[in-house]
Amino acid sequence: MTAAEPVREPERELEPVAGSGVPPAAAADSPAGGSAAAAAVDVLRLLDERGGTLAVAESLTGGLVAAQLAGVPGASRTFRGSVTAYATALKHELLGVDAALLAARGAVDPEVARQMAAGVRDRLGADWGVSTTGVAGPDPQDGQPVGTVFVAVAGPGSAAAEARELKLTGDRTAIRTASVTAILELLAARLRESTVAGPGFGQTPG
Repeated sequence: MTAAEPVREPERELEPVAGSGVPPAAAADSPAGGSAAAAAVDVLRLLDERGGTLAVAESLTGGLVAAQLAGVPGASRTFRGSVTAYATALKHELLGVDAALLAARGAVDPEVARQMAAGVRDRLGADWGVSTTGVAGPDPQDGQPVGTVFVAVAGPGSAAAEARELKLTGDRTAIRTASVTAILELLAARLRESTVAGPGFGQTPG
């Protein structure tokens, strides 16, 4: 009897979004080796080292990003919470995404992702905010084909949030899983680049 081969996550083609200033991801950007669980551990470690906190806004992933983070022991030191705004209207009502933007472009849009990330950061009182929005299928949405996903990171201060477009393949589960890994890896990369520490940086726990 032979052991079953491990299931591989689908390959992800990542593209920078115009105006985001985010370059295409390289394989070296992923210390987690494509594992969402390992990427979550990496993110929380980096946040802890910098005294930073994180909030998450999710649409197509429906709480999967938050679940990965909350599954790591000690996550409460840095993970403040999440908002799952699956319905388009909730992106405005709970996260402050511009209603006119949603009406004009729909929910699957890079600027929507940016505003979701900044909105959840501000509303949950975190240093960093991340977001996911896209089309997991089986049908297109807002004029976007299945597999189109936008993820965004909003860092400390007033700097504009950064968005990245993913073009994913596979079924709903594969697309959602790959989106979780992508946003956690993107956040880890931005944390490594950041020189801005959170309010708890350098403090010794009492």
